[in-house]
Amino acid sequence: MTTQVVFKVDPKIKAKAMRRAKHDGVPFASVLKMMTEAFAEGEYSVKLVKEEKFNAKTARELRSALKDIEKGKDLSPAFTNMNDAIRWLHKK
Repeated sequence: MTTQVVFKVDPKIKAKAMRRAKHDGVPFASVLKMMTEAFAEGEYSVKLVKEEKFNAKTARELRSALKDIEKGKDLSPAFTNMNDAIRWLHKK
């Protein structure tokens, strides 16, 4: 016995997946069944966080911040308590 699953997906992604399945000589429905089985058995995991794509300004700021971190610039020391952290901040 089988059951039907209905879900929504972007038409462009569906078309691309169907082309790839066709290229690989596998019916698209079989791809979905195999992936569902693999996921159920723990043989496939889902990446829940997509890679961020930043705009030019944000990318520039991140590169600059990473360079500062590599140089040790504008970094605080490690603190063991809140009072030491507050004292350090007041000295800045």
